[in-house]
Amino acid sequence: MAATVTPGGPGMLLLDTTDTAAEERVDAFRAAMGQATVPCRVDQLVPEREVQARMHFWSFGRATLFTTDSSPFRLVRTPRHLRMEAPPVVALSIHPQGRGRFSQLGHEQHMGPGRLMLNDLTAPYSWSSVSGGSRAVQIRYDHLDLPVDVVRRAIGRLPGSPVHDLLVSHLQRLAASADQLAADPGATAVGAATVELVRALVVSAADDDRLRSAVREGSLMSRVREYVLARLPDADLSPASIAAAHNVSVRQLYKAFAADGQSLEQWVITERLELARAELASAAGRRRPIAATARACGFPDPSHFARRFRAAFGLTPREWQQLAR
Repeated sequence: MAATVTPGGPGMLLLDTTDTAAEERVDAFRAAMGQATVPCRVDQLVPEREVQARMHFWSFGRATLFTTDSSPFRLVRTPRHLRMEAPPVVALSIHPQGRGRFSQLGHEQHMGPGRLMLNDLTAPYSWSSVSGGSRAVQIRYDHLDLPVDVVRRAIGRLPGSPVHDLLVSHLQRLAASADQLAADPGATAVGAATVELVRALVVSAADDDRLRSAVREGSLMSRVREYVLARLPDADLSPASIAAAHNVSVRQLYKAFAADGQSLEQWVITERLELARAELASAAGRRRPIAATARACGFPDPSHFARRFRAAFGLTPREWQQLAR
């Protein structure tokens, strides 16, 4: 069983080798790892028949949580893997019981319980898990809103930050209550808070006045994104209302998005469509009229919503709803 998906459920069970034939476990492990993270080489460090694993995946809006409890294994991301298409992602993980060794960008770390590991998934790395499991939050670079050099400067320096232990506690609690939190209406807000905590940790660990200044200048985009994502259902959300809420002009707002290579209106529509797609596939959304879901996601006109949805995903809202069902 390489993956068990429950549409509308709070999380996704990617792998449980309990009922998997021994000769299929290695392939199942690699397939599940491929679903959860960026391309990399997966090596098992025990004989095939001794491979054991249980992997889960939860979405919290701008942050995802990926947990693994398994027999020892190794992950290696090479320059060849970097050429494969994958979103730029940063991972922050903790290994509550196990131990391992992490190597990236000249940093060699022996990881143990209670210590965080920062992994820039846009660079080669190797990770060897000796035992136990991991709890990893993955965040896209455009959501973290930090330059690559800031993130890379922080690698290997996390324990020196006063934010380190706060993140340890947060990750432990997030993983312990993942099902309940992911199913809660506040799940997106939990993800936004997690992103901000990780951001604070990275900036603190990087410890560079120049970088702090750059981060402050770039914080408008982060604040705007958080503001908009919390108000996607509001059909009256507009560039003027967003600008007013952040004490900037509409021109400044458009300029900030243009500098980030984005269109404000298109980004809002894309986020609303993603919200609608998740709602339509949820247990409640499969029973709710499509027009009601459209309105709940900021689309007052169901016909306009249907056209946008099909253009974005290649299926009508009803076809997607039926597929999820």
